[in-house]
Amino acid sequence: MSDTSAAPFLSIVCPAHDEQPNLERLVQEVASVLDPIAMEYEIIIVDDGSTDDTPKIIRHLLTEHKHLRGLRLKTAIRGNGHGQSAALHAGIHASKGTLIAMMDADLQNDPADLPAMVELLYRTNADMVQGDRTASRADTLVRKASSWVGRMTRRALLGDTIRDTGCSLRMMRRPVALALPLQFRGMHRFIPITARRAGFTVIETPVRHRPRVAGKTKYGIWNRALPGLVDCFAVRWMQNRRHVVQSMEIESLTIDD
Repeated sequence: MSDTSAAPFLSIVCPAHDEQPNLERLVQEVASVLDPIAMEYEIIIVDDGSTDDTPKIIRHLLTEHKHLRGLRLKTAIRGNGHGQSAALHAGIHASKGTLIAMMDADLQNDPADLPAMVELLYRTNADMVQGDRTASRADTLVRKASSWVGRMTRRALLGDTIRDTGCSLRMMRRPVALALPLQFRGMHRFIPITARRAGFTVIETPVRHRPRVAGKTKYGIWNRALPGLVDCFAVRWMQNRRHVVQSMEIESLTIDD
């Protein structure tokens, strides 16, 4: 039975679209990493319009794992979800943790990296730790070239110096997560630069990358490149119009005034 009465230290938000074969192992791996170190945590799996038995698997796992919570995007059409940004937005705003981690439900992110990311965030007093899979990926030449082009485009248009902004494994303090405008489609691609522009400290750390062993990938070179370029211009437009809003209390008049 899921127990959500106590506020956890860490919330792990995992968007899921047709990830039925991966969910049980995902929950087990997270538990095997965090249970031995007695870290209070919750896993929030967000079903985004899955066509397989993802919702059924989540309901079954809820009876076995007290740290698990399941969400469903109510307006997502079966087979045509709202996307990763919307799923993250829903998971973040339903979460209760002091820290919030994001990771894919496809098992390509390794939960074993989570404790080191927590330690690094506190040791450096950073606001967010962004994963970097560069050293552990075995990409084809075409994918390496497309990643380089994407990275150079983001740097030119946005001043984004993050090496692996496409890595879904991230750790951040709660105020950072709540400040992200993830209700806009595609904004998950720009989480690090958005956090930096909002005044938060973002650092990077090497993380593991594992090949997908079950399910089907949702992204290819072409369905990422063009939308990513369009989104770059949209984010640039938004950044140029953003104001850092601060305020101070108005105090009552004194005799000297």
